[in-house]
Amino acid sequence: MSGEDFNITVSFQHRIRFTRGAFSAGNRMVAELLETRGRSKVLVFVENGLREFFPELEGEVQDYFSDLKGLRLTGVEWLAGGEEAKRDDQVYQDAMAAIERHHIDRHSYVVVIGGGAFLDVVGFAAATGHRGVRLVRFPTTTLSQDDSGVGVKNGINAFGKKNFIGAFAVPYAVVNDFQFLHTQPEDTRRAGLIEAVKVALIRDGEFFAWMESNVAGLRALDEAILEEAVERSAIHHARHIALGGDPFELGSSRPLDYGHWAAHKLEQLTDFGLSHGEAVSVGVALDTLYASKVGLLESSEAERVLRVIEGLDLPVWHEALELRDAKGRRLVFHGLEEFREHLGGELTVLLLKEAGVGVDVHEIDEKIWDECAGELKERSLSTV
Repeated sequence: MSGEDFNITVSFQHRIRFTRGAFSAGNRMVAELLETRGRSKVLVFVENGLREFFPELEGEVQDYFSDLKGLRLTGVEWLAGGEEAKRDDQVYQDAMAAIERHHIDRHSYVVVIGGGAFLDVVGFAAATGHRGVRLVRFPTTTLSQDDSGVGVKNGINAFGKKNFIGAFAVPYAVVNDFQFLHTQPEDTRRAGLIEAVKVALIRDGEFFAWMESNVAGLRALDEAILEEAVERSAIHHARHIALGGDPFELGSSRPLDYGHWAAHKLEQLTDFGLSHGEAVSVGVALDTLYASKVGLLESSEAERVLRVIEGLDLPVWHEALELRDAKGRRLVFHGLEEFREHLGGELTVLLLKEAGVGVDVHEIDEKIWDECAGELKERSLSTV
């Protein structure tokens, strides 16, 4: 018997930028971000839904790249977005076909402009075409700008499970262009803020206190306050991914998925009629109340969290929690095994000890969690 072990170390630079009007004349951010190697190609994918709000976007993109030396725009491809784009592999295949048709290589760039689901699908194509081409993400929604867009995960749904097929790939750069942020429906913008609440709860109690004191402005979608929340949240997410010690989730703990084990299952149970932000809102409320019931979190601290969620006009309960299997067990509890299976190993769920401080636990008492669901149902119905 013989052999030898080799350590392979790969270093990634995770570039996060904030601007307004990235493709407007005089804005040099993108030009300075992109390296040129001879005559590098750029292929831009845009989510179809942006046509309504930015009818001039394609022209702006074409004009912008026409002025850049060493970069050649090969085309702008408009594809379907939203959660529907992740239901099967059609949009992924369309994106992959475009990458091949435009002869995009590893010295080229794929630029993707859209919401989180769209970034996931096109990002998956970029991660697998030629086994990886350089990707520049332009998240356009609150949820993607403050959370998923700055991440390193790409994928589509399969076998009734969210993000079952996918790849980890660090994007070449992420550009949060606030020009896109304020065009979404108001409820969508608010729902995306739950990821800022989440990351504040697990990483920065001071940030949570800031959100608490600015909840009225956030609910009113005050532009300056919203942009500050998005920027602080994005940097926290990126810092955790880059410096938290497990960027590609090789362990069993996923702190950034606080409240998500129930959220992902609720999305499935509602056939994705419940948006990701709304589902995470319910999941965070339930796990926060549960932490107080098992003695980890002071009840007054749990109440602070619930008030912020409600102050943002977000739900703390949903009727899909009432769905049960033939044995009377809540169907949402099936999400625990799916959550564990996604990483393997021991079930690991993060719960709060205080704002900004979490602790991993390895089991959930379903009876106590049932009580939390019932209490939040009463709370939710009493405010209707």
